[in-house]
Parts: sequence; structure tokens; C-alpha cells
Amino acid sequence: MIIVHHLENSRSQRILWLLEELGVPYEIRFYKRDPRTMRAPPELRKIHPLGKSPIITEGDVTLAESGAIIAYLLDEHGDGRLRPPAGTPDYRSFVYWLHYAEGSAMPPLVMKLIFGLLPSQVPLPLRPFASLIAQGVRARFLDPEIKRHVAFWEQSLAQTGWFAGDDVTAADIQMSFPLEAACSRMGGIAHSPHVASFLRRIHARPAWRRALERGGPYAYSGM
Repeated sequence: MIIVHHLENSRSQRILWLLEELGVPYEIRFYKRDPRTMRAPPELRKIHPLGKSPIITEGDVTLAESGAIIAYLLDEHGDGRLRPPAGTPDYRSFVYWLHYAEGSAMPPLVMKLIFGLLPSQVPLPLRPFASLIAQGVRARFLDPEIKRHVAFWEQSLAQTGWFAGDDVTAADIQMSFPLEAACSRMGGIAHSPHVASFLRRIHARPAWRRALERGGPYAYSGM
């Protein structure tokens, strides 16, 4: 049996979605963030040394990192579903987006979150200075960088509405979290209709809704 070590409001939500799309049985073990630091609890380090979600276990297999988990689940349980045929242009796009999501899209989004939390993490006398530094970094670097990525997504989705071909693939599942996070942290995506349409369509999928029901509250659901 696959066990998903599921941290609230995290990337592990998309692993639940993938499993629901595949119709593979699984169990969930729930973990809550530290309310002050928003970090994962130390209990996750008992499962994997880095203590980061998502983590899955199946028999003697313990695997972390969303992209690696997705590749494993498709190899072991996919039966050819949710990825294009190997050697095709769509497959090359699939591999690209599977790596891009964490390698390029998420770093500025994570940095935006960190700098948003920074003022509250320093001693009170230093908070005005920390706030000025955080605002400057967000305004001069992070927000323009994130907008560049959003424009890239908009351009890419304009072709078929999906990231790797004419229908949904696991690349769309992998990309869902950066798009949901950007929508949440950038105050909406009113000027990105293809991105908005993508989010509406994935959130309407029965498998996505089942994953939400099983995984519990999810701040990026848009619901």
C-alpha cells in the first residue's frame, strides 16, 4: 500500500491528485506546520532525513521530491497514462515541465514567502528595517521575476490549454502548485486568462476534488 506523508498546504496535495487520477489505492498520514515558522514538523525527519513533504512509502521504497515521486508512480502504476509517448515532442515538453516546476518556477515563489515572513522573525527593534529590506527585494526582484514566469505560462498554455500535449498529463499536475501559489501570492491573475482557465479546469476535475476531500483544507484551492 502506498502511504502519502501529507503536509497541510503543501506540494503533497498534487501527489494525492495524481493518485486519484490513476485510481491507485493509498493511505494518508497527516502532518501540520509549525504555526509560527510554517515549517514542517520534526516528525517528518523520521521518514526522510530532510523532513520535507511530499514523501511516499511503498513497501521498502521511501521517496521524496515531487518530480521523483511522480516518475515513480507513473512507472509503477501508470500503465502508460498521464504522460506522452517517449521520443515525441510532447514527451520532451513533459520532461521539461516536470523539472521546471521546482527548478525554475518555485524558487522565486518560495523566496517571496520567506521575505514576507522575515519581519516577524527578527527582534522587534529591527522589524522596521527588516520590513524595508523585504519590501525592496519583493518589489525590485521577486515580483518582476514571478511576473516573467506567469507570462511564460500564459504563452505556453495558449497553444492547447495544457503544458505537454492536447490533454492533461502529470506535467500539469506537477505545474499545478506553482500556478496555484503564484495566483495566491501575486493577488490574482486577472491579466492571464489562459492560466486562470487552466486552474478552473483542473479544480473542476473529479480526481482533483476527491484529492481535496481526502487531503483536507488546502489554501491554494481557490474554493
